[in-house]
Amino acid sequence: MNQQEAEKHIATIADHGYTIVENAIAPDLIDALNEELLRLERKYNIVPAKNGFEGHNTVRIYNLLAYGKLFERIPVHQNVLPVVEGVLDKECLISSLSSISIDPGEIAQPIHADDQIMPVEKPHAAFVCNSMWALTDFTEENGATRIIPGTHKADASPNYGQHYDSIPAEMPKGSVLIWHGSLWHGGGANKSGARRVGIAMNYCAGYIRQQENQQLGLPLDLVKTFEPRLQELCGFGTYRALIGHIDKKTPSQRLLGETRDLKSIWDLAEG
Repeated sequence: MNQQEAEKHIATIADHGYTIVENAIAPDLIDALNEELLRLERKYNIVPAKNGFEGHNTVRIYNLLAYGKLFERIPVHQNVLPVVEGVLDKECLISSLSSISIDPGEIAQPIHADDQIMPVEKPHAAFVCNSMWALTDFTEENGATRIIPGTHKADASPNYGQHYDSIPAEMPKGSVLIWHGSLWHGGGANKSGARRVGIAMNYCAGYIRQQENQQLGLPLDLVKTFEPRLQELCGFGTYRALIGHIDKKTPSQRLLGETRDLKSIWDLAEG
């Protein structure tokens, strides 16, 4: 994705709360992800969580970076990350990376906002920006994400469990839905005869605690093999040369053997 295309999607998110990037994901990557998710589900006997939010007929696999090199391609994808960086900033973090496979018979997820539990007055600048990768076609019949455009500008979050009129974010396989963390949305009901498969690649600002604890959830020996940008996205850098430091060193310096010198925000202020 070039800068002009990214800026167009960033502007659409600012106006409507979401955008859809079509033809974002190469078919070979889609096929590989579908195959690997099914393999993991079978190997670890992963079943629905059986609650109203995660779903009674929805299979979710969390902490995907811990499951192999294939998933490392997702957070840094060139057709998604530039848009997220434009909504947040280049020091954003991975908040969570999980799969969401909605099986036939699932009912609609309650409408919610992803930043709903954070005690901050609304509306506010985005500190959460999330995305849904369509590994199958997303249609109204099979449970496409339901959205309420413009609600990222609302002065409150939705009342959990209350009905709200919404529209399906329909998109062909290989597309990615990206939205402002305040947008009201929810997974749709699957009234079809086939599974709807997506990957939730969620990001947050560098000053916000991540939904999944990347530092404790990923073995350090694994993180050492990540490319530097992915290490930063997992939280092994610092935000504004301050937040997240360890004795004025980045987590990468203390834990991963990075040799690059860090100047703290206080050092930079002296310069």
